[in-house]
Amino acid sequence: NKIESDILRLQYKYAPDYVPVVYNYDPIMNCFAMEDLSDYTIMRDALLDHRTFPLFADQITTFMVNTLLSTTDVIMDHKEKKELVKSFINPDLCEISEDLVYTEPFYDCPRNEVFEPTRAFIEEHIWNDDSLKLEVAKLKFEFMTNAEALIHGDLHTGSIFIKEDTLKVIDPEFAFYGPIGYDLGNVIANLIFAYVNGQFTIEDETEKSNYISYMKETIREVVDLFINKFDKVFDQEATEQVAKYDGFKAYYINKILQDSAAVAGLELCRRIIGLAQVKDVTSIADASKRTKAERICLLAAKAFILKREQYKSGDIYLATLEQYQKEILGE
Repeated sequence: NKIESDILRLQYKYAPDYVPVVYNYDPIMNCFAMEDLSDYTIMRDALLDHRTFPLFADQITTFMVNTLLSTTDVIMDHKEKKELVKSFINPDLCEISEDLVYTEPFYDCPRNEVFEPTRAFIEEHIWNDDSLKLEVAKLKFEFMTNAEALIHGDLHTGSIFIKEDTLKVIDPEFAFYGPIGYDLGNVIANLIFAYVNGQFTIEDETEKSNYISYMKETIREVVDLFINKFDKVFDQEATEQVAKYDGFKAYYINKILQDSAAVAGLELCRRIIGLAQVKDVTSIADASKRTKAERICLLAAKAFILKREQYKSGDIYLATLEQYQKEILGE
């Protein structure tokens, strides 16, 4: 709770429109009071009702760019940043991510909660793929050692309160200094879960077409707006001299995009195979449809991880989704 209240205050400094106000933290009771958000809805629940939020992509990318880039060595005084790295050492919750995201989904761990009709597919495409596991090992060490920015650490649709015209990001208890792509990748993956939920649960064809079009546009915009905004803020706010050298910004952004694609793949895998699953998938009542949804997500996840250097625009994510959807559905 101390970490959560502290980072909410810091994120409010950088993105006040999209973070609740923290009024007070009580170190004796280990609790804090924050802005009342009772007129908002948890975004995952809203998406399960197939509601749409046209402003979401613009708002969440502003939140991410402002809170992430502002806490990097590109902009922040290096000594101040190192103090924040010390303040937000978060070993217990980082260990949860290291286990649940980077380790357990990639072998037959007893804690996994595998949907039995998908088990054989997971064994073939995930657990028995040594090249995939090697890349995941590299990504795990990157997560543990790359103190790039003060990340939210658990930025999914269950950590966002939303209404028609605005949103508030909550629950940053997993926050620590890690790779920027971790937050962006989590957002992308959870939008993909909402997308497959719409594909396999909406019966009315017009409603399905409208919702799927919205989800595709949102995925595209989240990636592309993040890139555009990050590029502009980097130019406007960079203070580190060497960060202004020709070619460095492109290198920096490309690395973030690679990390984001990989994390999107990791999140898709762990929410289907691992301990902490999502209603977007588990609420698909028809076993055959759920199996197809899981297979689409897992094949896309492998592509995001193994070919992560290719994912430099929203359209490439959509092309991958459409490719595996056609493959699984036999279209």
